[in-house]
Amino acid sequence: MGPAKLTIHHLYADMMNLYGDRGNVISIKKRCEWRGIPVEVVDVGLGEKVRPTGCDVFLFGGGQDREQALLAEDLSGSKGADLRAIVEDGGVVLGVCGGYQLMGRYYETPEGETLPGVGVFDLYTEPRKPEEARLIGNVLVRVPLENGSYGELAGFENHGGRTYLGDVDPLGKVVAGYGNNGEDGTEGARRRNAYGTYLHGSLLPKNPWFTDRLILSAIRRVDEGYELESLDDAVEKAAFASISARIAGR
Repeated sequence: MGPAKLTIHHLYADMMNLYGDRGNVISIKKRCEWRGIPVEVVDVGLGEKVRPTGCDVFLFGGGQDREQALLAEDLSGSKGADLRAIVEDGGVVLGVCGGYQLMGRYYETPEGETLPGVGVFDLYTEPRKPEEARLIGNVLVRVPLENGSYGELAGFENHGGRTYLGDVDPLGKVVAGYGNNGEDGTEGARRRNAYGTYLHGSLLPKNPWFTDRLILSAIRRVDEGYELESLDDAVEKAAFASISARIAGR
């Protein structure tokens, strides 16, 4: 039967859109519309509560340290607790770069200030040391799937912070690029239907299979047997094959 409506909650849309992360919102919206799935986009700003409808995707983009400090304060109360509850209940959440960092336990700024995170993921982020460079460039990540196979994500990363995972699975393993910290080969994090990643680009337009994964996970919360209608992704697949081969030097 499908959902009456899928709601995209764009968290801090006016502040956390540093690398065009609104493209992730557009990608979900268009791939729903092409299938005839009703969709609504709701911007959630400072001081505003998150209001799940039952069929939702929550998107959290990237920003700079000043914005992250404001957000950390806003997330320290009921909004952060609501997001943790949404994740525990199987809700679909995607955090990118600064949003990803704030989904962890804490983020330390280059000035030495420790900003508390939401605590969705057991991870923390430290600033780069003076002698360390920013982690910048194209990145390719291999993501394990439930059936034992793998999918690949292509994107662009640009971050100084180094993220270290605790008791949480990475989103995937780095094929090319730096990932969480440029040391351990991990990229991003995943817990239930919550995902965090450093991949910009924007991420979802470059990786339609992952976009559909988020959509399907959200819809199956209201209709367990729902299957997405296939789309003609020949152009997207050709573009991905080209860029992934270039990134990996194939």
